Amino acid sequence: MGRSLQRKMNVSCELSGEEQREILDAAMQAGHILLENGAEIFRVEETIDRICHYYGIESGNAFVLSNGIFITSGNEREEIFAKVQHIPVSGVHLNRVAAVNQLSREIVEGRYTIGEVRERLDEIRIMPGKTKTMQILASGVGSACFCMLFGGNFMDSAAAFVSGVLLYFYVLYISGPHLSKIVGNIGGGALVTFLCSVMYLLSVGQHLNFMIIGSIMPLVPGVAFTNAIRDIADGDYISGSVRMLDALLVFFCIAMGVGLVFSLFRGLTGGVML
Repeated sequence: MGRSLQRKMNVSCELSGEEQREILDAAMQAGHILLENGAEIFRVEETIDRICHYYGIESGNAFVLSNGIFITSGNEREEIFAKVQHIPVSGVHLNRVAAVNQLSREIVEGRYTIGEVRERLDEIRIMPGKTKTMQILASGVGSACFCMLFGGNFMDSAAAFVSGVLLYFYVLYISGPHLSKIVGNIGGGALVTFLCSVMYLLSVGQHLNFMIIGSIMPLVPGVAFTNAIRDIADGDYISGSVRMLDALLVFFCIAMGVGLVFSLFRGLTGGVML
């Protein structure tokens, strides 16, 4: 309560240029972390505005796209400030998004000075994600569960588990470090289809379609696709369209990989398997 009252007293005084820059840099850093880790456009803009207004900058404006943030401020009382940051389209780390959301709520409650906010944002930026072992196991379990959900039996789910585990070995150690996004997703779809087809021929599973559908689910960009729809619904048509195009490209690449392996097996088996 005391810190919040002190902040309100300080806001009545004109911010110095250095203080204004520190606040806007913190707001930009918070927006960068959110956008980089899969947050929606409206959430990024809301967080930036909340930080700026709480610490006394009334002229701040933020324009956010799917891969960039533009912040400006300045009027008769506040110095002119402008900054642009490019944020490449990347993966999703919802733990960091949740951490920044919680920080923004605590800021409004008056728990942090601007210096403490910068320190907390630095901690969130380097917050570790899930271990590779956890990601591989999650891929296997998720594949098995989706296979069961779509109608597969126990043996189909067991085959999907094996395929999902091997798929994420490929994603973490081959596709991610060494391949482009397009080639990596084509290879992922092809790998899953090949593994499931071989296990099907060995009678490990009974429903090839359910095995493949379950196994490719770890590749599907569900969060990106959902956020694209939300951005379009909120009127952020440019950002929503970019995210939608990125998600649809992944879908197309996965389908291409599946189709290539199906065509290969069709030629080798004379169409007996399919």
